[in-house]
Amino acid sequence: MLERIDNNIKVIDKIAILVSATIKIIRGFTIKLFLKKSNGFIFVGKNVSILNKHRISVGKNVKFEKNSEIQGLSSKGIIFGNNVTIGHTTMIRPSSYYGVGELGEGLIVGDNSSIGPFGYIGCAGFVKIGNNVMIGPRVSIFAENHNFSDIKSDIKSQGVNRKGIVIEDNCWIGSGVIILDGVKIGKGSVIAAGTLVTKDISAQSIVKDLRNSYTIHRK
Repeated sequence: MLERIDNNIKVIDKIAILVSATIKIIRGFTIKLFLKKSNGFIFVGKNVSILNKHRISVGKNVKFEKNSEIQGLSSKGIIFGNNVTIGHTTMIRPSSYYGVGELGEGLIVGDNSSIGPFGYIGCAGFVKIGNNVMIGPRVSIFAENHNFSDIKSDIKSQGVNRKGIVIEDNCWIGSGVIILDGVKIGKGSVIAAGTLVTKDISAQSIVKDLRNSYTIHRK
C-alpha cells in the first residue's frame, strides 16, 4: 500500500496513513458479516452508522468516512460499486429510521464514484449514480416530493410522489448543488457549485445557475 502513496509524503506520514487505513479495515470486517453482499475490503471511519445492513451490497475498496450514516431500509436496496467513497457526515436515507411512512426505493452508486462530506441523499425515490461521478461537499439530492394540492388537508397527510433521479457516468457535481426529484443529468456534465437543478440536463453540458435561470454551454 505504501508504494502507491505520493513519493513526496514523508515516511512517517505514510506510516500514519497505513495505520489509519488498517484500523478502518478492521472496523470493516465487523460490518462485512452482516451485509447482503461484499466483494472486498471496506474502510470504515469513526462513528459510522450503518442500519439494515442485510439490504446493503458493497463492492471492493468502499470507504465510509467518519460520522456518515447509511440507512439500508428500502425496497430495491443500497448498492455501492467498487472504489466508492462516502464522505464525512454524509447521510443516505431512503426511509424513516423507525419504519414510519412509505418504504423508500433505494440507491445505486457506480464504480469509482464519490459523495463529498456533509452530503444528503434522500433516496425515497430511486437514485442512480453512474460510474466515475464526483459529487462535491454539501450536495443534497431529494428523490421525493410531498403532495399539497388539497388545501383542506394537512400536507403531511397527503403522502408523497416519487419520480427518481439519474446522474449518468463521468459527471462532476459541484459543492452545494441541490438536485430535485425527476431530474436526469446526462453523461459527462458539469454542474457548477450552488446550482439548483430542477430539470433534465443534456449530456456533455456545463450548467451555471445565474439568478435562478440556467446557462448551458455545450462542450
